[in-house]
Amino acid sequence: MTKRSVTAQYPDAQPELAPRTRGVIALFEENCTVCMLCARECPDWCIYIDSHKETVPAAAPGGRERSRNVLDRFAIDFSLCMYCGICIEVCPFDALFWSPEFEYAETDILDLTHERDKLREWMWTVPAPPALDPAAEEPKEIAAARKSAEKAAEKAAAARAAEAPPAGGPAEALPAGGPAEAPPAEGTGSAGGAGSTDAGGPAGGTGSGGAPGEDQT
Repeated sequence: MTKRSVTAQYPDAQPELAPRTRGVIALFEENCTVCMLCARECPDWCIYIDSHKETVPAAAPGGRERSRNVLDRFAIDFSLCMYCGICIEVCPFDALFWSPEFEYAETDILDLTHERDKLREWMWTVPAPPALDPAAEEPKEIAAARKSAEKAAEKAAAARAAEAPPAGGPAEALPAGGPAEAPPAEGTGSAGGAGSTDAGGPAGGTGSGGAPGEDQT
């Protein structure tokens, strides 16, 4: 009564929405395990899910094969949905989120049943969750994921170290008789070397042979 009326210029001017506006429900398909919990808990029965099972081979020889549910269809009929958010609350794997998108009107009521491709597009409009309190404890899920990543990194590093060749290269094969003897150093009394007293060579100094030119009788 005391304020002037303001005309909303929608759709030329988009309205300012609250940070956690409930517009439509978005699907993060990678997290969905087809547990059917959201469809069972929906009071309007407006969630339609189809799936099939696939056999996953054993991870190790001698292990058992597993069966896995594969999502074929995930659709929400927004002509029936009352936006209670129960499906988002009961999802144990965080596959459903509130999106602030609200422009999904159709000319035919049958077109208000949106399939998983459209729900996936709305996923990228979901705002980021609020930041954690700096003094809060680390969530158990994050700690468990970090430990798993560290163990995987350690295993990968150990495998790379086992496959890598030694730093000095492959060792040369040794003879059957044992390690090869080192060659004699220069200046030692080997045959033909300096200081040799062989009969075939000159004496290295004034040895027992006498000085040159001395008359030996």
